Amino acid sequence: MRRRITGFYEDVEGHVVAVLACGHEQHVRHNPPLVERPWVLTSEGRRGMIGAEVECRACDAAGWTEPIDNDAPEDKT
Repeated sequence: MRRRITGFYEDVEGHVVAVLACGHEQHVRHNPPLVERPWVLTSEGRRGMIGAEVECRACDAAGWTEPIDNDAPEDKT
């Protein structure tokens, strides 16, 4: 299920975590050549991704299919 990113924070290990509109969280890493997300590396890049949709594997696993409308930004980085 595609969910909007509403904010970001760094976990205790310094990895960036996206907060999704559904309430789930998802690590977003720049780890070339496996994953190319250079926007994760800067606050400006992360701000530019607020509102973007990503696949929420937790919603998929739980069987959630209802749309969620929660656009409140929560950027803590």
